[in-house]
Amino acid sequence: MGGPRGRLVSTSDREKAVELIDEARAAGARVKPACEVMGISDRTYQRWTNGGGVGEDQRPLTERPTPKNKLREEEREKVIEVVNSPEFADLPPCKIVPSLADGGKYIASESTFYRILKEEKMSVHRNRSKEPVKREAPSHTATGPNQVRTWDITWLNASIKGQYFKLYMIVDIFSRLIVGYEVWETEKAEYAEFLVKKAVLAQGIQGRPLVLHSDNGSPMKAATFLATLEKLGVQSSFSRPRVSNDNPYSESLFKTMKYCPKYPFDGFPSLKDARQWVQKFVNWYNFKHLHSGINFTTPHQRHNGLDEKILENRKKVYEEAKARNPSRWSNNIRDWSLPEVVALNPIGEEELNLVAKEHRQKHA
Repeated sequence: MGGPRGRLVSTSDREKAVELIDEARAAGARVKPACEVMGISDRTYQRWTNGGGVGEDQRPLTERPTPKNKLREEEREKVIEVVNSPEFADLPPCKIVPSLADGGKYIASESTFYRILKEEKMSVHRNRSKEPVKREAPSHTATGPNQVRTWDITWLNASIKGQYFKLYMIVDIFSRLIVGYEVWETEKAEYAEFLVKKAVLAQGIQGRPLVLHSDNGSPMKAATFLATLEKLGVQSSFSRPRVSNDNPYSESLFKTMKYCPKYPFDGFPSLKDARQWVQKFVNWYNFKHLHSGINFTTPHQRHNGLDEKILENRKKVYEEAKARNPSRWSNNIRDWSLPEVVALNPIGEEELNLVAKEHRQKHA
């Protein structure tokens, strides 16, 4: 029965609480500890049982005086008349109230206008522009590599102030493997086309179902680029407008790269230098980086199915350590498993379980 002080408690809940406290008292418990267990004070218990029975909360039944600052009915009608007038029909109260003040009029406060609109069910979109549309976050799932990829472009500082190189990079969300990258001096759709073709052909997956997700940049939505995806049998997917979180894998990858201790914060002297550094980073990231998102295996191991044996061996090591010194382990050993399903954006547990079940049935 816990809750804020002064909360309303129904008569049935009061009776049940009093019944349980009385049973505890009959068994030898003191009143105060029994009341604390029920989430009430002993004084509340005494007040409820005063008079021999459990009384009903009288606060909702009490007649209260009308507040002195309450609007009269004619004032309320005036507010409704004003918001429905041709002059203010398209405006919200935050603009109506200052406009009235400029004309030397005061009817009610802005908050009162909003409250009356809400009570009259008139609190709706009040201008000619389209009401904002809530878009669901795009979500695709992968149960293995080469099913869902994301890509993006980030800028790399050059040594000359104001000059940048553009890094195009594609990552597989299941394995976190960087499957394609290129560095150029500008952003062009043809560069993106070249990179996507290269990444698809390198893995030998042309014609297989593949989703490629990106943000809404102009190279990503160019007509020639989308036509290339269609020829390759790749399904395009886009983030919601102005929502960077819809492309989390690419954003996280770029952060890892730019927070790398060896990242040249003074900038790259030339395009060649930028390409050489990125090549070294990709090699380290794919083959040496123990990625926290895949339980500290490397993207290469995860992408090629080598992670299962590695994680099984880690589990065995921990089980043997626990068997040798069980007193050092208060709970189970560390979980070295990986999820069956990886989602582009968070989805419900029920949907994840359904996708995992379908995957198991398909490969049974």
